[in-house]
Amino acid sequence: METGLGNYECSHYRRRCKIRAPCCNEVFYCRHCHNESKNSPESSPLKQHDIPRHEVEKVICSLCDTEQDVQQYCINCGVCMGKYFCGKCKFFDDDVSKNQYHCVECGICRTGGKENFFHCNKCGCCYSNLMREVHRYIEKAMHHDCPICFEFLFDTMKDVTVLPCGHTMHLGCLREMEEHYRYSCPVCSKSICDMSKLWRKLDKE
Repeated sequence: METGLGNYECSHYRRRCKIRAPCCNEVFYCRHCHNESKNSPESSPLKQHDIPRHEVEKVICSLCDTEQDVQQYCINCGVCMGKYFCGKCKFFDDDVSKNQYHCVECGICRTGGKENFFHCNKCGCCYSNLMREVHRYIEKAMHHDCPICFEFLFDTMKDVTVLPCGHTMHLGCLREMEEHYRYSCPVCSKSICDMSKLWRKLDKE
């Protein structure tokens, strides 16, 4: 389990293997490494694409370079290629402090611990248990790009926040909006916080 631990070359995950992309037959450390390489500004627009993560069939052990079917332990040297392993997502990660879990309804692995989240079938995504009785229902609430940076939200690695109106965006993008004194949802223009004091002040003026 501990053999090769700490020798990571991927900038996104701690794992002891590489994957062979089924789309272009090239080897990368993870799907993000593939997508960043294939969708870089230097790449031809006609050749840009994302890896179909669930179609990955082959992995290469980082210690002995043995190519094999997707599995947690190397068939040659026996090393654990990821303490957290999901055979459905073909996902490996040694950093189990993120409390990864696979959401069947979402079809992908998420972080934060399954006991702390619930899947809303109406919204089509996972929310914190604290929002179970209070969130607004918006169909496919995270199946779109962040309205600020235009990165797809559903499987983003960045923190996502839900606005009072129910629309979603990156938490970092929200903070940047607040720094520029923008306090309305970029999708529906509703206030993102309680503005009643400001409205009273304006009425008084």
